[in-house]
Amino acid sequence: MNFPRASGILLHPTSLPGRFGIGDLGREAYRFADFLAGAGQSLWQFLPLGPTGYGNSPYKCLSVFAGNPLLISLDRLAEEGFLEAADLDGFPALPRDRVDYGAVINLKMPLLRKSFEAFEKTAAPGRRKDFDDFCRKSTSWLETYALFMAVKDAHGSAAWNIWEEDIRRREPEALRRWSTKLSREVRYHKYQQYLFFEQWGELRKYCHERGIRLIGDMPIFIAYDSAEVWSRPDMFYLDVEGNLTVVAGVPPDYFSSTGQLWGNPLYRWDVMARDGYAWWVERFRTTEALVDIIRIDHFRGFEAYWEVPARDTTAMNGRWVVGPGLEFFRAVQKELGALPLIAEDLGVITPEVDALRESLGFPGMRVLQFAFGSDPKAYDYKPHNYERNTVVYTGTHDNNTTVGWLRGTAAGDTTQSGEERRMEKQVALRYLGTDVQEIHWDFIRLALMSVADLAITPMQDVLGLGAEARMNLPGTAEGNWCWRLLPEMVTEEVKDRLRDLTAIYGR
Repeated sequence: MNFPRASGILLHPTSLPGRFGIGDLGREAYRFADFLAGAGQSLWQFLPLGPTGYGNSPYKCLSVFAGNPLLISLDRLAEEGFLEAADLDGFPALPRDRVDYGAVINLKMPLLRKSFEAFEKTAAPGRRKDFDDFCRKSTSWLETYALFMAVKDAHGSAAWNIWEEDIRRREPEALRRWSTKLSREVRYHKYQQYLFFEQWGELRKYCHERGIRLIGDMPIFIAYDSAEVWSRPDMFYLDVEGNLTVVAGVPPDYFSSTGQLWGNPLYRWDVMARDGYAWWVERFRTTEALVDIIRIDHFRGFEAYWEVPARDTTAMNGRWVVGPGLEFFRAVQKELGALPLIAEDLGVITPEVDALRESLGFPGMRVLQFAFGSDPKAYDYKPHNYERNTVVYTGTHDNNTTVGWLRGTAAGDTTQSGEERRMEKQVALRYLGTDVQEIHWDFIRLALMSVADLAITPMQDVLGLGAEARMNLPGTAEGNWCWRLLPEMVTEEVKDRLRDLTAIYGR
């Protein structure tokens, strides 16, 4: 699928400014949409939107169908009368530049609970009908998710595999008993999802009115501690007690000499194939209702994936296992038609992976930070070698910022030696013909001027921020997903400069 020539910004909603310690779907999200439009951008890309669990990673969500309640705008609830102004005025000051997830959860969730109680008592009949309609339309996943979260809360947020055996195994009597016992809590979790999808839908409409399309991220793998693994253990490689037998990862790569041990459960593709991959069809359908373009994270896993014994502590002893391949995508297309997809084809990419992507017509990805090393793949990442059906990034959420990359300021950033990094930077500077005073703008110009149909720049690169603004360092468990944009950073000068460059290169 070829997309019209365009450009945009990568910024996860949690990184938006705001007074509640985390970005949300309120006024700052609308202001960012206005910035995009004013800067001549027509794409807004973000990370997965699901509710995050331990570690706060959007790539290990408690459900692949649900939305993150931490993104719900409290201001919007106050405007509707489900919270009082005093509730928000008394909200303690939290860091402006980083998300303190623990503090945000402890302060924001009680207010969502309070708004639920007000909704139950005061919501107008039309509002209640909207809620009921949402629950009915979303029943295929919402019933399971809401019960999962209610039971999880009743167990002090413990993972499902250490619950009592009967509810862990979803025995019918246990499901009935817990559903009755926690009926109020189940409804509360449905209410959270109702608010998220309502607020997201309104923001999406606002973006569309300004010519902005949304690019959402769909990870191939899901979290073990999730509603989906709990409810469908037959689809994953688990033992009779529900414990993992093998897990996902990638072999040693640019980011880690021992590989990346992700720890996600692996699919039993043979089981999924029996009903035409119905679970995946529903997942694509739900995601397509939220976004305009879907980026499939770790696309190569559909051709072959790295399987690691669950007992291992690194990914080094894994093996490649053949994935579902073309049959899978044909089954999904049979149900949903052609989907607007981007294939994240980074990492160990073989001719077979390229052939699968090309046979489907999906654009692949090229990252400028990978274009100047000694790796043979660097040839493909240099802009003069691009094909049009490509999405170019200055960097991704897993990369250092462009300024941080140039400075080499992030320890453990790559498996390269200091000499290799020095040589890589020299190659980049010769290629760019730059004085490095504004390396981030040099990279942005290079991406925009390329023949790639789509060009995406992380907001940190637009602002020329260093390694302190990095979103994620693969292979580390702490300190990630926290960066936030400060409103004073977004100046008219930045907006005008990005708009001018975008116009020059016809995006």
